Amino acid sequence: MADIRLIASRHSAFYSPLISMIAGGFLEKEGLSATYAPAGPGQNAVVEVAEGRADVGQSAVSGSWSALDAGEKPSVAHFAQINARDGFIVAARESDADFNWEKLLDAKFLYVHGGQPEAMLRYGLHRVGIDLSDVPGIESPGGDEMVGQWRDGQGYYFHEQGAFPQQLEHEGIGHIVGSIGEIVGPTAFSSLIGRWDWLGTDQAKRVTAAYRASRNWVNTADPMDVAKAEEPFFPGIAVEATAAAVGYYQKLGTWDGDITVPRDLYESALDVFEHSGIVSARHSYDDVVVAPPGDAT
Repeated sequence: MADIRLIASRHSAFYSPLISMIAGGFLEKEGLSATYAPAGPGQNAVVEVAEGRADVGQSAVSGSWSALDAGEKPSVAHFAQINARDGFIVAARESDADFNWEKLLDAKFLYVHGGQPEAMLRYGLHRVGIDLSDVPGIESPGGDEMVGQWRDGQGYYFHEQGAFPQQLEHEGIGHIVGSIGEIVGPTAFSSLIGRWDWLGTDQAKRVTAAYRASRNWVNTADPMDVAKAEEPFFPGIAVEATAAAVGYYQKLGTWDGDITVPRDLYESALDVFEHSGIVSARHSYDDVVVAPPGDAT
């Protein structure tokens, strides 16, 4: 049984369609086994895939724009969409049924700085009339470190992907009040990548078939069934919190539609990055995205 090496840029329940390729047994049904790991310190998923240390990675179409900005061909292609929305969720110290985004201007906001998370946050707030530069922010790399900062009393608002905010709710130390995905709208947030030469292989076709089945299952199954399957991947998160995150993303429409990266959502991602001034041109979809292996073109 061939082993597929999977690498993720970030590790969270937001990427359940990727994780459940293993957890839900979909790769095994295609005669494949797999190893999975989040990128470690100093690692980059695009580089790991491009240099052959991983076969499939979780990235974003924006991850290919720096190469195009430099006049180079991207070293990988994006062949399947994972998430069609930003997955960052905002939690507060206290429950607030009357939350509005202007409240961020008056309290410390613990949010992920840099890259796509900040670009999406900045764009989403812009759409509701707020400049992120006016928000008193606290820098964080996110994940477990951000949870540690929260436990230490830093910040009144918290910005991370599920199931971290749901875990805060589960423990009674946070309350979800908003979603960046709602204010940004549909966009090409994250996708699967592979080397150009790998895309034409039988292995690529089998991975794609497994992924399509996994994403459909994650989007339609009982959230607790998904959470229980994925429980070994999230040892620090209560299964109830993971289930709540999966249900949240299902309702948000995060995993709706086919796995092909839509052109309009690609253009939406360009809008986001243009707003922050971190892309030099509206790079062509066809230089970045390919049809899922095995699909008719």
